[in-house]
Order: sequence, then structure tokens, then C-alpha cells
Amino acid sequence: AMNKPQGYECSHQPQHHHSVFSLLPEQFIERGIHCVGRLDQDTTGLLLFTDDGPFSHALTHPKKHVAKRYLVTTNRPVTDEQITQLTQGVALRNEKGIYAADDCSKLGEHQLTLTIHQGLYHQVKRMLAAVGNHVDALQREQIGQFNMPEDLASGEWIYLSDAQIDLARQLG
Repeated sequence: AMNKPQGYECSHQPQHHHSVFSLLPEQFIERGIHCVGRLDQDTTGLLLFTDDGPFSHALTHPKKHVAKRYLVTTNRPVTDEQITQLTQGVALRNEKGIYAADDCSKLGEHQLTLTIHQGLYHQVKRMLAAVGNHVDALQREQIGQFNMPEDLASGEWIYLSDAQIDLARQLG
């Protein structure tokens, strides 16, 4: 697990920014590890790595319904109506269906937590745009029932224990 810093791409061959893989020991790269899901270059927080395809699939496939919780800082004040819209579901451009937050809680005038189980391209940002707001900062805090350790500094990584891996697999 890594606390992904801002300005890093989740790619072995980054286009415009540094690669998160540059923050890991070469031995991991040689093993062929990959990111379990992706975070945009400007999104920070919990990022898992593995060389285990079935584990990665178990955490990222939409049918598995593994929750991912984000801390969202918005440009405009968060309204109760926006929270309601996010939990009831919104349409996203170029996507079929309605996408609803599994959970959404207002933390402050410009901050909320949002939990989703899908992982569409820019999904959280697009959901906030669909309700008339804009994301200024986005941090993933949790995958399944595994919370990013509070003492894990930006850019640092840790090995996960078997118990932590099991928490990540739990639906949330």
C-alpha cells in the first residue's frame, strides 16, 4: 500500500508526470507489479500494488462491489440537495445508467466523504460535476474495509499483513 502523492501517474510509462513506480524498489518492478485500480495524477491517497491478478480482479471488478471511500474537497459549498442527488444517483456523460454513491456525508461547507464501488474514469469528479459542483482535491481513504494508515506519509509505502489484505477484500 502507498499513500500516493499528487503529481504522480499510475503508469509504468508515464506521459506527463512522474510514475508511482519510481517510488518503489526496483525488485517490485522486476516482479511485474501493477496498481490495483488507478488514481488520477492529481488524486492522492490509498493505492494498492500487487502481482496477483485474481487479487487485483477481486478488488476492482464492478461485480465484486468493493467499496472505495474518498475525501472530497469542493470548490463550491456542498448542499444537502447535492448529497441527496449523489446518493440517489446521477447520469454521467458517455456512460449508460445511473451512478449513486454507496454513502455520502457532508463534513464541512466544502468537504464530504463519498463511497463508490465502481471505478469509472474520473467518476467522483464527474459525479460532483453532475450535481453542479467541482472537485478541488480528492483523496482515497479506504478500499473495502482497509483504511490507509494514518502514519503513512505521502509517497511512502508499506507491506500489507494478511489481516490487512483480508480487510481490503471485504465489501465495505
